[in-house]
Amino acid sequence: MKEIKAFVKPFKVNDILNQLKLDGFPNITVSMAEGTGNFEGDESSISTYFSITDSKVVQIEIVCNDSDVEKIVSIISNRGRTGNHGDGIIYVSEIQKVYKVKTGLESTVD
Repeated sequence: MKEIKAFVKPFKVNDILNQLKLDGFPNITVSMAEGTGNFEGDESSISTYFSITDSKVVQIEIVCNDSDVEKIVSIISNRGRTGNHGDGIIYVSEIQKVYKVKTGLESTVD
């Protein structure tokens, strides 16, 4: 199993999420976040919450089977791309185990 974590522009999120759902990936976690990096653009501004961040981003997280990684990364990349600096980044990590909170038992990704 893998975890895909992506940081994308907020105005691209609906396109990404709609396509992920259409392609059979409905189990998605989405969070508003703030970040900092090399990107400096018109929408960059100093955060009102944190003194070192300068960009609002959305964090998308999906745990999936290994065979689904390329499809999910492709959707996020294609739907999230503007062609400008600061479009975001995607990480893929190995998941060792998954447990259900309710039972405490090890589970699998469906």
